[in-house]
Amino acid sequence: MLIKIRSSADLPYSEVTPEHIYRSRRDFMKTAAAGAVGVLAGSVIGGNAGVLEAAQAGQLTARPPAKGSPFFGDPERDPLNTFEQITSYNNYYEFGTGKGDPARNAGRLTTKPWTVKVDGLVAKPGNYGVEDLVDFKQLEERVYRHRCVERWSMVIPYIGVPLSAVLAKVQPQPRAKFVSFETLVRPSEMNGLGSAGLQWPYVEGLRMDEAMHPLTLMAVGLYGKVLPNQNGAPLRVHIPWKYGFKSGKSIVRISLTESMPATTWAVQNSNEYGFYANVNPTVDHPRWSQAREKRLPGLFYDRPTQMFNGYGDQVASLYAGMDLRKFY
Repeated sequence: MLIKIRSSADLPYSEVTPEHIYRSRRDFMKTAAAGAVGVLAGSVIGGNAGVLEAAQAGQLTARPPAKGSPFFGDPERDPLNTFEQITSYNNYYEFGTGKGDPARNAGRLTTKPWTVKVDGLVAKPGNYGVEDLVDFKQLEERVYRHRCVERWSMVIPYIGVPLSAVLAKVQPQPRAKFVSFETLVRPSEMNGLGSAGLQWPYVEGLRMDEAMHPLTLMAVGLYGKVLPNQNGAPLRVHIPWKYGFKSGKSIVRISLTESMPATTWAVQNSNEYGFYANVNPTVDHPRWSQAREKRLPGLFYDRPTQMFNGYGDQVASLYAGMDLRKFY
């Protein structure tokens, strides 16, 4: 069965490299490690034995979306950022507070082997490898807007699986209301730990219905390559309707709890960063307006910020009855 999440919030694939090829875990990792760029197109592999055999052989050409589809947005408004832009301008304070610091410093990070501890209200707690949590035969590409709380934005072709598929493997218990993500702390490889002024480890979290929403992605790659270290290798989440700081990088622990977790920025500066952190042009940051944004590599804040980053028709119902000014 081929599945495509299509909505008015999807972004155009017009600038994605043609001849996109899905790969199994082995082929994807091998090819990416060798530096080949083969951006995946927007369908999910699964269900059909012939499809899976082709994927394992690295021979499956993904089906591109139909031209002229009304579901893929405005190619002029939301073209993809380049691989170089996406990987050279980042917030990842464990490697430094400058936007170029992660690209300069994250190369020292060792990502193999990698273990993720899963605990809390799950039926199957334990220590998992990336391949245990992510089904590499089900990888899909999703072109998502990324909006930073600092008002800059990008358009990024992530590769991954729905977070809901990852959580299904560990079987959340009915009492689980929240899920938190803990980032690696490794002083020998993270030179920014002593200067960023944050409490480590970095922790972010979601309500369970947000985590299980189809748009929430567990990413392992971008632009057809294994996720670069500076972008959160080997495992990160992306929640496209929230400000970027909600998307935990280099995840080493996933915990399911009944109570709301204490997240890093909400603890560090609660009057500026809340737990929900939904993109909202009507709620200003205490130090700047959120009404407009700068789409990199542009220099000016000349784009109106979209409510929920443009994904409101998919996610607004999650917050029905809530005062979004309060739950910033």
